[in-house]
Amino acid sequence: MLDNHAKLLYFFSKAQQVPGRKKLQKMIYILQQCHVPFEEKYQFHFYGPYSEELTLRVEELCNLNFLTEKKEEKSHYHQYRYAITEKGITFLNQFEVNMPDIEDGIRILQDCSARFLELVSTVLYFSYLSREEIIDKVYTVKAKLKYTDEEIDEAFRFIDELRNRSSH
Repeated sequence: MLDNHAKLLYFFSKAQQVPGRKKLQKMIYILQQCHVPFEEKYQFHFYGPYSEELTLRVEELCNLNFLTEKKEEKSHYHQYRYAITEKGITFLNQFEVNMPDIEDGIRILQDCSARFLELVSTVLYFSYLSREEIIDKVYTVKAKLKYTDEEIDEAFRFIDELRNRSSH
C-alpha cells in the first residue's frame, strides 16, 4: 500500500508542483502508459482517463500533510495546486522507491495545457484501436472540445516522442 503512496510522493518531489486535478490525473496516466510503474487503475470518464484510486491516494497524502492542496481562484473556476511538503520529503527518504528517471517526462508534460493532455490521454486510452478508429473516437467522445486534425496529429507525434524518450 505505502509503495504506491511513495511512488506518488516521488512524482511530486520531481514535479515540485502540479496545477490542477485534471492535469495531475492526465500526467500520471500518460507516464503510466509510457511504462512508469504507477499502479492506479483508470477508467474513461468525462475528462478522459480518470483514476478514483489516484484521487483517494492524493487525498490521503494531503491528510497526512505529505502534500499541500491549495485552492486558487481563477476567472470563472477553482483550480487546485499540489506540492510536496517537508514532511512528505522526510517520509519519501525512508523508502527505496524503484522508479525510472521521470524528471524529463514530467517537465515535458508540465509544459502542456490540460486540454492537450486530455487529448493525449484519450488517444492513449484507445490505443488498442487503429489510428483511424482512435481519431473517430476522439471526435465522438470529445466533440465539445472541437479538436482539430492538426491537434490530433500533434498528439500522436507527442506520444511517439514520449515513448521514444522513455525507451532509452
